Amino acid sequence: MDNTNAVLAAAVAFVGSHFLLSHPLRKPVIRAIGEMGFQGVYSLVAFVTLGWMVVAYLKAPMTAPLWPVGDALWAIVSAVMLIASILLMGSLIRNPALPTGGRPAAFPDAARGVFAVTRHPMMWSFALWGLCHIAVFPVTKNIVVAAAIVVLALVGAALQDRKKERLQPDLWPAWESKTSYLPFAAIVAGRARLGGFGLHALLGGLVVWLVATWAHIPLAGWAAGIWRWL
Repeated sequence: MDNTNAVLAAAVAFVGSHFLLSHPLRKPVIRAIGEMGFQGVYSLVAFVTLGWMVVAYLKAPMTAPLWPVGDALWAIVSAVMLIASILLMGSLIRNPALPTGGRPAAFPDAARGVFAVTRHPMMWSFALWGLCHIAVFPVTKNIVVAAAIVVLALVGAALQDRKKERLQPDLWPAWESKTSYLPFAAIVAGRARLGGFGLHALLGGLVVWLVATWAHIPLAGWAAGIWRWL
């Protein structure tokens, strides 16, 4: 297997194992080895497949970009990544989709801030990250890895909806009626209003965006975000 195919194989293993363990295999594995054992297996498989994907990526050749990338595309991607950073930081507080350790999830009375944009702000932040990295770094190995993250995030969010509908039939459908899977769809439909972003989302997102884009300089050897023009 050449190095580029190894990246693809590792990406399929990473995404596929996540879906299998999160959904069809979850109950059988828990029945066999318990909740703690399942968490151990899940973490080990995730760590191994992610490590395999990283190693394969580093060993794969750098192919020619599939399209030219100029300042206009960089400016668009930089703005989208700021939005993604705000979605990520806003998702960390009062998010009913996050694990609660077995306690009942707390559902906001109304969808505000990032939850007015989408009920899956964390997943969409990862998907936007993947799409942006494909846009400005269109080499084969990067497209494979970034596309894997996009699929994991967006398909995972849809499957999470189905799972939550079964586990929380009195709560999750009501939350779905106030929100949307697709960004801004609930706002367009009049089910939510844009606004109510907390400082943890706006200021936290700005800080994450600035730090993460600056980190491309020492880690990747080229500037991203506003650092390209400073």
